[in-house]
Amino acid sequence: MLRRANNRDPAVAETITQMIPMELRVGDHLVDEIGECEVIGKPFSTGAGRVVHVRVRKVDQPDWTDLRSWGAHERLKVKRAGSRVN
Repeated sequence: MLRRANNRDPAVAETITQMIPMELRVGDHLVDEIGECEVIGKPFSTGAGRVVHVRVRKVDQPDWTDLRSWGAHERLKVKRAGSRVN
């Protein structure tokens, strides 16, 4: 599913996809119970690779940051900026 970003370059498309937490990249957007968050750090695992952590910040409150954690097997819905569309 491709969507165009509202306030960005119209030639860059965003995709919403599901992935495991270790596949997150800096700049990805997550939407969950606390709102829309942007990934600001690389994911890392603890507990022999069973738990994945990533640092995020809220899109509407840039000074708010948090360390989010998931099971390594869980699937997350992520908005990722794609490549340029011509």
